[in-house]
Formats: sequence, structure tokens, C-alpha cells
Amino acid sequence: MNPILRTQGLTAFYGDAQALFGIDFELFPGELVAIIGANGAGKSTFLKCLTGLIKTKLESIVWKGQPIGGTAPGVIVRAGLTMVPEGRRLFPSLTVEENLLMGANANRSGPWDLARIYALFPILKDKKSLPSTSLSGGQQQMVAIGRALMSNPEVLLCDELSLGLAPIVIKEIYSAMPEITSEGMTVVIVEQDVAMARQVSKRLYCFQEGVVSLQGNSDSLTNEDISQAYFGV
Repeated sequence: MNPILRTQGLTAFYGDAQALFGIDFELFPGELVAIIGANGAGKSTFLKCLTGLIKTKLESIVWKGQPIGGTAPGVIVRAGLTMVPEGRRLFPSLTVEENLLMGANANRSGPWDLARIYALFPILKDKKSLPSTSLSGGQQQMVAIGRALMSNPEVLLCDELSLGLAPIVIKEIYSAMPEITSEGMTVVIVEQDVAMARQVSKRLYCFQEGVVSLQGNSDSLTNEDISQAYFGV
């Protein structure tokens, strides 16, 4: 099976400061892969490169066999690669439902529509006419996930889903993942909660200071392996 997405020697810069140093990464159709690492390891930068928010060399990112590095974000979304950004990034002037409908602007056909989003997160249906800013952090995260799903992506990139949320809310968010992946959607989750990342993923990458310090099957990596890769000790 060929990877649906891969990077080869991916580098990234913020001005003159280099953030990623030759990232090699593969993602296969239908799998859920987690990326872990400390703050500043390059995880979010990596997702921004994949979605065109940070310019990269054309050949450094390959999507379904075609190089797409540096492609405009709108083009990448319409191609089927969508991100749930860190911090939710909802439109504060829009209602819950209006935020969800923004995801449909990609004009991609697929199983995800408002009815299915409301079935996945029933609380959003009850609050669909309210300003998105009136929701709790967990509910806003549900809106952000729903908005991304409304674009009917082939690959869903999730950046720090649990950031700032209470454990019970994190559990509720992740309990939706089996439904999201039930029809073969491919998912990448960036997550600082190592235990959660290992629990939900098939494979795991660890980033440290802009390089891949560890990769492997999530159920075969030991705590010692991960600790050494995560902290470098």
C-alpha cells in the first residue's frame, strides 16, 4: 500500500530561525497516527507545513503521489487535507451553525453534513444559534472538529485536541474518534498527553527540537523508549 501522504527531508523556517530539520513521515490510508513531543518540538509547525500555512519546498510534501509543498491552503483543503487548529480558531462573530457551515465551503462531497455533526455532538444542535464564544472550551473544540469534518476531508489533522480541557471533556472529545474514523478517514493527532496518544493511535512519531526522535507502532514502544525520545535523556 502506498502512503496517502508523506514528507521527505521537510524543513521549515520562521524568518531566519529553522524549526524543522529534515522530517521524514508517512501516513497510510485509514490509519490514525499520533505525533507527540514537548512544547517547541515542531509538531504544530509540521501540520502548518502540511496545510500550506508555512511555505516549504514543493517536493518535500507528497499527497497521493503528487508534490504539494508550498501549495495555497485553500487548494489543499479542496484536495482533501483539513486541520483542526490549535486553540480552535472559531469565527467569534458567527453562530455555532454558521461556523460549522464555513467548513462546507470546500465543496467536497462526502458523508459529513450538519445532521451528522449534530448526531456526533448533540450539544451543538441545542446551541446552534448561539455565538460560538458563548460555548465552553470543550464545546468550542467540538465546533472546530465539526467544521473540519464539514469539508469531508480524506485526511483530518488535529492539533492539540486536549489543550486546556478538563480530563472528562478530553474523554468525551476522543470518544467521538471511532465514529469519525468508522468509514476509513485517515487521522493525524498532535497530542501532548502521551498516554492518550498511545491509546488512540496505531503508529506514533515523537518530535524533539525539530527532528523525528522516535517512530513505531504505538503498542510496541516502551515507556523508556518514549521518555528518552521525548526528553532526550
